[in-house]
Amino acid sequence: MKALEQRIQEDGRVIEPDILKVDSFLNHQIDPVLMQEMGKEFARLFANQGVTKILTVEASGIAPAVMAGLALDVPVVFARKSKSRILSDDAFTADVYSFTKQTSNAIRIDKRFLSADDHVLLIDDFLANGQALLGLKEIADQAGATIVGAGIVIEKSFQPGRQNAIDAGLENIHSLARIAVFEDGQVKFVNEEA
Repeated sequence: MKALEQRIQEDGRVIEPDILKVDSFLNHQIDPVLMQEMGKEFARLFANQGVTKILTVEASGIAPAVMAGLALDVPVVFARKSKSRILSDDAFTADVYSFTKQTSNAIRIDKRFLSADDHVLLIDDFLANGQALLGLKEIADQAGATIVGAGIVIEKSFQPGRQNAIDAGLENIHSLARIAVFEDGQVKFVNEEA
């Protein structure tokens, strides 16, 4: 998606050899117009898959997932990373390790919001090592739901996330921007010469 790639080039910051900071438009401050464009693109990519629900993980996946849900006219369910007093104990859970935060979280979705009748689209902001995606898959599998695919905002193709997802049985993975390499503080996309 050219608009996203351009925004990454303009406002993304490579802060470590394998970390891209996009907090000015995706995961701290949110650009709603860009989110809406991404939601429409996810809807186009998965239009004929019979999606009944979208699953994501809080917090950065929520904005693109909501826009995709709006475009597909389906509910969005997000996995919570922390347990609160009002969250039901009757939940599907999975452990997810965050490479960026270097912490592990038990993510959870209330069983009322996901069932074997659902055809789910997984949406996440980044695909690097694939842990969040695999956690969402584990939850969908616990519910007996059918996974129709995964939509990723930004994929770091130089990391093993896509292969880890494929090895776990996930298919139909579409990334809106695929990064080939960070070179001298610049982002090179898969469709560019590195």
